[in-house]
Amino acid sequence: MKRVAVIMGSDSDLPVVRKAIDTLREYGVPMEAHVFSAHRCPAEAAAFARNAREQGVGVIIAAAGKAAHLAGAIAANTTLPVIGIPIKSSLDGMDALLATVQMPSGIPVATVAIDGAANAALLAIQILALSDESLAAKLEESRAEGRRKVLEKNAAIEAEFNH
Repeated sequence: MKRVAVIMGSDSDLPVVRKAIDTLREYGVPMEAHVFSAHRCPAEAAAFARNAREQGVGVIIAAAGKAAHLAGAIAANTTLPVIGIPIKSSLDGMDALLATVQMPSGIPVATVAIDGAANAALLAIQILALSDESLAAKLEESRAEGRRKVLEKNAAIEAEFNH
């Protein structure tokens, strides 16, 4: 199975990014984590992105706040799918959201919600599941469990209020 590379612009992003890491581990998806700044070490970030496919990476998750150029800088140097996580660090995260989502034509970055690390991991898992039936089955099981939990809560609410 291909690995997911999780890259953060700063180690201060780790509390948010950890949700992606935990989700990937929960599904048994091999992953690696790095800190690369689009501004402070652009050559290293670009080199990582250029070599990721050959290193067995299938999807890259890039998390950054404020100017949030990391996902775009990574996407500019690879044709692998890149998922951006805008990190709430200033302006309620709107600066990071806009910097992550507003990519020029030809350099796509899939973008999740501000601090949406778990969904970034799930999207990466869905991409890998296109060629991995066991991973697709785990996703189906998880969705069924989520449905079951909501229906249990619905039954409890209905029992309390609908008589």
